[in-house]
Amino acid sequence: MEKRAILAFVLSFIVLLVWMQFSARKPATPVDNNMIQQEGQIDKAVKPVDVTEPGAKADQNIVSDQDENTGSTPDVEEKEITVETPLYIATFSNNGPSLTGFKLKKYRTTIDEDSPPVELFIAQEYTKKHISFYFNSLSVKNRDNLIFSTDKDSIVLNPGQKPEELSFRYVSPEGIIIEQVFNFAPEGYDITADVKITNSSGAMINGNIKSVINNLPPNQKGRYYSFTGAAAFFNNELEDYKPGDLDDDDTPDLSGNIDWFAYEDEYFISAVAPEEVKEARFTAIMQPSGVITATHFSTPVELPGASEVSRKYYLFLGPRDTDIINDFGHKLGKAIDYGFFSIIAGPLHFVLNFFNGFLHNYGFSIILLTIIIKIIFWPLTHKSQKSMKEMQKLQPLMAKIREKYKDNREMMNKELMGLYRTYKVNPMSGCLPMLIQIPVFFALYRVLGSSIELRHAPFAFWINDLSAPDRLFSFPFSIPFMDPPYGIPVLTLLMGASMFLQQKMQPMIGDPSQAKIMMFMPLIFTVMFINFPSGLTLYWLTQNFLTIGQQYFINKKSD
Repeated sequence: MEKRAILAFVLSFIVLLVWMQFSARKPATPVDNNMIQQEGQIDKAVKPVDVTEPGAKADQNIVSDQDENTGSTPDVEEKEITVETPLYIATFSNNGPSLTGFKLKKYRTTIDEDSPPVELFIAQEYTKKHISFYFNSLSVKNRDNLIFSTDKDSIVLNPGQKPEELSFRYVSPEGIIIEQVFNFAPEGYDITADVKITNSSGAMINGNIKSVINNLPPNQKGRYYSFTGAAAFFNNELEDYKPGDLDDDDTPDLSGNIDWFAYEDEYFISAVAPEEVKEARFTAIMQPSGVITATHFSTPVELPGASEVSRKYYLFLGPRDTDIINDFGHKLGKAIDYGFFSIIAGPLHFVLNFFNGFLHNYGFSIILLTIIIKIIFWPLTHKSQKSMKEMQKLQPLMAKIREKYKDNREMMNKELMGLYRTYKVNPMSGCLPMLIQIPVFFALYRVLGSSIELRHAPFAFWINDLSAPDRLFSFPFSIPFMDPPYGIPVLTLLMGASMFLQQKMQPMIGDPSQAKIMMFMPLIFTVMFINFPSGLTLYWLTQNFLTIGQQYFINKKSD
């Protein structure tokens, strides 16, 4: 049974490592400058393909930002329009038209006070458009690069002001009128987009509204469990695709009810939710340059002469904050997904935020949450530790049985089980509490590693970001097993020391060689935690201290 306990620890550790390996974000494909489209050049492979039938072949490279002939009228020049609210600064281009930049004023890139605001998208040579809407019809030439006229050069909204609109308009030589109107409010991260197509050509035209999100994932390794990539809420289920999922030929092509589609990273999201949730189409690909392109095709439309059609879309560009996203609606709250452990992680996240509501410090909130969890598991761990104490008293009798029946394993196990029944001891009760608490640990790992509330949240002393590993001082050299920045992982070392003390206080069960193997567990956990969020390490350290106090109480009572 002692070997089974060791095996349980080892298997738990292996499961954790495997789970971390498969859940960690894969780094985005590095940009190959030789594959980037140059100004005024288009490869045949990246020209847009018109999609008017739900079963038609998907566009394999949805957007190309440059074209030799824009199809624009000579008196309209390409320009940028800036929209500023208390929460963000958005930049639009009348080419498309398209959203080409978005800065979040309340979120900084780093914890430094002078750090620039977070940018959800940065226009570059190979990806200039973040979010765009197109009339996807062969009747409109160069439809992805039309230059629209606009009614404003800038918009500034202050708190309490009424919402304002930004209008774009294009008339094709054939008499097809495309209008896009964006509505902005001073409060909130949501933007409304109305797309209207009017057929004044006198001929029948058909097509659909194509909405596109582009972004270039950061070429870096995710620190903890986090998701970066394209996502869609399709037929009431969340479908998400990391960069690695889009590298092969089996790229997603979904047809059904699509409530929203998005580009996400670990803390922020850019999403588009169509008002009309009907049979639609969603595709996602990774461009040769590494850019992820997510595309939504509306249901096909037919427009006879002198008719029009309009579609409304709701945009959300902001933090992956549960309350903010739920207020937006359109089932976007489903984007915050903790996977298999959602049933545990969701309530833990809620309780953590509840505690922070009156403590105003997520570090102390984590400590209080740990105490509550410990109280819940107290009877189980108390019974386990008492059982281990009783098992220690039986060690001399167990040693005699092993020696007597060393050549007859079946008889030895039978006698040992009889000994356990006689003294009413459960040999498995020692590892049962840890096995039960593993799902709680995984759930907290998900919550503390990807909750935006902990991003740049300070605790005390040197710990100024509970979502990052704790580092005291800064070293100019690398340290084995440690991700940058390099420094002294004080909390992690304290956690390892407390785990060592905890094992020394627990009754030794089994032969000395097995006990020595178990003493390596604190070292293994210390290495494993060295790059974990300091908030998660704080949870485990607090739990160790509480367990040490509980063990001390049991040892004193039994002496």
